[in-house]
Amino acid sequence: VQLQASGGGLVQAGGSLRLSCAASGRTFSSYAMGWFRQAPGKEREFVTTIRRSSGSTYTADSVKGRFTISRDNAKKTVTLQMNSLKPEDTAVYYCAGSSRNFNSDKAYMYEIWGQGTLVTVSS
Repeated sequence: VQLQASGGGLVQAGGSLRLSCAASGRTFSSYAMGWFRQAPGKEREFVTTIRRSSGSTYTADSVKGRFTISRDNAKKTVTLQMNSLKPEDTAVYYCAGSSRNFNSDKAYMYEIWGQGTLVTVSS
């Protein structure tokens, strides 16, 4: 499986963006999917994750109530809806896939990574 993230851009604080991650390959539904982000000069940070069948999600406290992850296994996509964006949400956002079907916030649990898409939130 290969992943391609898109949808990043420049948005004002309080605005919304929708990131998408498209997967190639036939085994997308076998992967739990997650979003991570990395701000300039900082370590990669967990954002949210969803299990294979969309039945369970886990979201970081820093974005809970503002960000929502969803997936469409038929279309082989995972989406991150980001609302009420803040300047501190500025980062490169990465989608990732894990063959382990549980919600992990650890980057090393994810074997497959997309190339990242930049989100910039202006104040």
